[in-house]
Amino acid sequence: MTDKAKIEELEVAMRRPDFWENKARAQEVIKELSRLKAELAGGDKSGYDSYNAVITVFAGAGGDDAEDFARLLFAMYVKYAERQGFSIFVVHQNQNDHGGFRNITFVVQGRGAYGILKGESGVHRLVRLSPFDAKKLRHTSFALVEVIPDFPRDAEIKIDSRDLKIEFFRSSGPGGQNVNKRETAVRIIHLPTGLVAHSEAERSQERNRERALAILQGKLYKLEEERRAAQERGMKISKTTEIAWGNQIRSYILHPYKLVKDHRTGVESHDAEEVLNGEIDIFLKAQS
Repeated sequence: MTDKAKIEELEVAMRRPDFWENKARAQEVIKELSRLKAELAGGDKSGYDSYNAVITVFAGAGGDDAEDFARLLFAMYVKYAERQGFSIFVVHQNQNDHGGFRNITFVVQGRGAYGILKGESGVHRLVRLSPFDAKKLRHTSFALVEVIPDFPRDAEIKIDSRDLKIEFFRSSGPGGQNVNKRETAVRIIHLPTGLVAHSEAERSQERNRERALAILQGKLYKLEEERRAAQERGMKISKTTEIAWGNQIRSYILHPYKLVKDHRTGVESHDAEEVLNGEIDIFLKAQS
């Protein structure tokens, strides 16, 4: 069904006498109608690309430097989002004693955020004089960025509950003392694939469960998207990507010279500080 046909169908539904009897459903219809009209007006034919983005940054090889690199990447995306008028919502974080992140998951809320940022998925490499090395030697560290769509609760991707292992634990994130005294945080493991989704920022166990399930849906969609793309190239995909040398999509070199280079497109910037300060448009546009 085309977008125009779907719009007409929803408009017919809104004219029915019983439309407002189910207020929750009515609001969903209105929301869907607004989205379709906005996409049609803007010529957006990207489908799933119109969603918010869920980004997870995982520290890879490099110890404290890698965890600090994960922090730098998180800050880079936050500053980029602020410039775009997008908002950020942290879902889960595993922070070290130095302020770095072993991993952090956050939602970039803004129209088309997934479509804009999905090309950031992959291994990122940092070369710099290590602030954690007493001799100030040059270190190379890695981080993996995962970008998935933030699907709504009624997304078409269905998951068999028998394939899920759900664990509850005490939240270490925001929410106040009452939240932290209860096991409100949720971890969901998809047993067939081994994919894991966390949420701890919501105030209730149920809301965290819903958020984690939505993230898992996005991960499964991304996995299927990669599988289809690999099949088209006559290749097989691996369940895991080693967060280390040889797999990087972009390098951030701060010493002995300044250069950020995307290895897929060849796009370069010699203003590395500005890139890490959120100026990543040249890389994003080259991916589209």
